[in-house]
Amino acid sequence: MSACVRANLLYDVQKWFAIMPHMKQEEALTILKTGVNVFLTGEPGAGKTHTINRYIAWLRERGIDASVTASTGIAATHISGMTVHSWSGIGIKNEMSEWDIEMLMSKERTVKRIIDAKVLIIDEISMLDAATLSSVDRVLRAVRRQSFAADMPFGGMQVIFVGDFFQLPPVSRERAASFAFESESWKEANPIVCYLSEQHRQEDTAFLEILAALRDGSFNEDHAERLQERVGVASTATMPMRLYTHNVDVDRINDSALQDLEGDIKQYIMDAKGSEALVAGLKKSCLSPETLFLKKGAAVMFTRNNFDAGYVNGTLGTVESFSIDGTPVVRTQSGRRIAAERQEWSVTDGPKVLARLTQVPLRLAWAITVHKSQGMSLESAIIDLSHAFEYGQGYVAISRVRSLSGLFLEGLNARALALHPKVLQHDHRFREASQVASAKFEAFTPAEVELLQERFLKASGAKEPTVHRLSSEKRSRDLASMRERYPNMGRAWNASDDARLKKMFGEDTSTSAIAEHFGRKPGAIRARLGHLGLIDYKWSKK
Repeated sequence: MSACVRANLLYDVQKWFAIMPHMKQEEALTILKTGVNVFLTGEPGAGKTHTINRYIAWLRERGIDASVTASTGIAATHISGMTVHSWSGIGIKNEMSEWDIEMLMSKERTVKRIIDAKVLIIDEISMLDAATLSSVDRVLRAVRRQSFAADMPFGGMQVIFVGDFFQLPPVSRERAASFAFESESWKEANPIVCYLSEQHRQEDTAFLEILAALRDGSFNEDHAERLQERVGVASTATMPMRLYTHNVDVDRINDSALQDLEGDIKQYIMDAKGSEALVAGLKKSCLSPETLFLKKGAAVMFTRNNFDAGYVNGTLGTVESFSIDGTPVVRTQSGRRIAAERQEWSVTDGPKVLARLTQVPLRLAWAITVHKSQGMSLESAIIDLSHAFEYGQGYVAISRVRSLSGLFLEGLNARALALHPKVLQHDHRFREASQVASAKFEAFTPAEVELLQERFLKASGAKEPTVHRLSSEKRSRDLASMRERYPNMGRAWNASDDARLKKMFGEDTSTSAIAEHFGRKPGAIRARLGHLGLIDYKWSKK
């Protein structure tokens, strides 16, 4: 199907939904599946990342690889994607001249990536300035015009903006930055607003009221007094997380606290593979340091999500011990004991890995900057906002915690809770647009929604539903059921796993004990040992 035909279909859907307070994740997911442009937003903890990950999985099940990007390197590592600057080929430029675009057209890999793309996702959209978004739009139009003879917003592909403009604003080196929603490219893309309302981080009603008041401009003296009451309150946590606005404070506290601990220091050096430029970008963005220094008793934080292993980005704990092979063993604040084995951070282009890092997924966590805390969820935190200097800093910091009782303020200046007036104004419009979209969505029959989704899939070249797919989906359900007992069943083994397996085998550990350690069936352990050529007469099926 041609890009023009696909564009007409998407235009019709966009028009029907029109300008789509709040909605549930399932509603937003259904709208995403119709192929329209979407702005997926909502308060911290509303499930934006969860929803977009479900959509990406849905696309991939149907043979469509979404181009997953983010506005910053840190955000890109969270989603195993690229920065939108790298993906689009604009690099560090805020604006692209005709000459720049002409030069970019000679980069075969970038051009192919853009032409092949069907869906573009840009996460943490609040930190992408309007000029950069317009440059991305211009590049996509220029490149895709050559193949599709179409001059449409973002080259006619579905574009999804994900984020919350109340969080940290864009930064531009050359001029006062404007928000992405101020650009003509945003207006022409005309994204349907899906303003998520479900709350999965905060459950404290009083605290939610304060955060909501900040967002809708109704913050008053009563709210201020309740926050002021948290200033100077001593934390009861054994090793509370501290958030600061400046790196110098974070480094000072972490270095000093580590030195105060007794015992030997352990050193973990990051491994890196790939192009020099991409590796450098990954290192800058990875929350784990290039060289990690730990001691027994160190306060640490996991730096990425690994639901199967039992931790997420922001899980706090203490280094309890080190295994024989040197792996740090962390006791989390919830009491869970987790071996922090090396993990991978990567830059991918569809299925191809362009650069990767491997490092222990930890960092010292007596303190962290507000900037790096974005996206985290904390049970409690000590926060110093006495030197807050940027719109949204205070809001990002206090919204990391789950309840008012978990908030401990060391200081709070007049600028700390200031939110950008332009965002306050536009947020009301976003809420209204989402409310309209939700109402119009409810008017569609299930058959109409299914037809829209089928049209989008056909226009995007998705695989046709087959018996094989149905059996595949059944296998997925069966696998999910089995993973309740064996968490890592069916997952690929990595070099770290193999090294640990060899060690345990050499120590004559029983099959059942090894299986429990790896979260796999005993038969899978024996199969892996056979693959590694380790099973011989000494092996006993204990």
